[in-house]
Amino acid sequence: MIGQFTKHYAEPERTSAALRHYRWLAQHAKPLRQPGLGVSGPLSLTFERITGRPVRPDDLPRVAAMMGDAHGAAWSTDLATATLHTPHRFQDGTVFADYLGPRRKALQRRLGQGHLPNRTALHTMLDLLEKTASGPCAFYKDSNPRNFIVTAAGDIFTVDTDDLSLAPMGYDLGKLIATLLLTYGLLTSEAIDDACDAYNQALRRHDPRLGTTDRERLDDFLVLHALLTAPYLGRNGYNHSWPAHIRRRVQGAS
Repeated sequence: MIGQFTKHYAEPERTSAALRHYRWLAQHAKPLRQPGLGVSGPLSLTFERITGRPVRPDDLPRVAAMMGDAHGAAWSTDLATATLHTPHRFQDGTVFADYLGPRRKALQRRLGQGHLPNRTALHTMLDLLEKTASGPCAFYKDSNPRNFIVTAAGDIFTVDTDDLSLAPMGYDLGKLIATLLLTYGLLTSEAIDDACDAYNQALRRHDPRLGTTDRERLDDFLVLHALLTAPYLGRNGYNHSWPAHIRRRVQGAS
């Protein structure tokens, strides 16, 4: 393989899980183009090296459509029977963590870390999390600008797919929008609306029942992401502030 990148893991179990997730996406989320996989060892995976740049705000509509296409494909081939409240085990041994459990624990940690002022605020955020746990399942792959590579030819590759979990439709789009905001600054309301429309239209091509993420639901996801990403502000390029309406909702939890 010309141009290689080798990723190392601390434990064989982590390598195996990353390999299974890579293969699951290759089978069930084909619209996400991944680098070619070369040699796999007990503590490493070697991939085709992709040269390019991270995703920028002007890429958002195109990436949103790609994500909607991938989520629709995964739902129609393997996730239609999954629920957001329990982990999902597939025939090949792949396990996706449930949506609620890990995020409940993360929100509780934010209280201990000082990102929430008191337990009343925590319960407000936990209630919001429960509110979002509805509808058909997608997968969550931590979509942020660095986890996509745009080549000089304009192709978009998806990288760093080691950890996948279940999530509602639109949640991972919310993560991409959140991290673009933190990385590049405010996006216009029209840009977010366009991304939401592109995502929903791509989903509906797989099933007309999909593609129901609206701005209210997307804002709920952004509030959750504001708290979940709070420990990383000022790191990894996250140097910008949240929009005022998201800050108000987070501050209102107190």
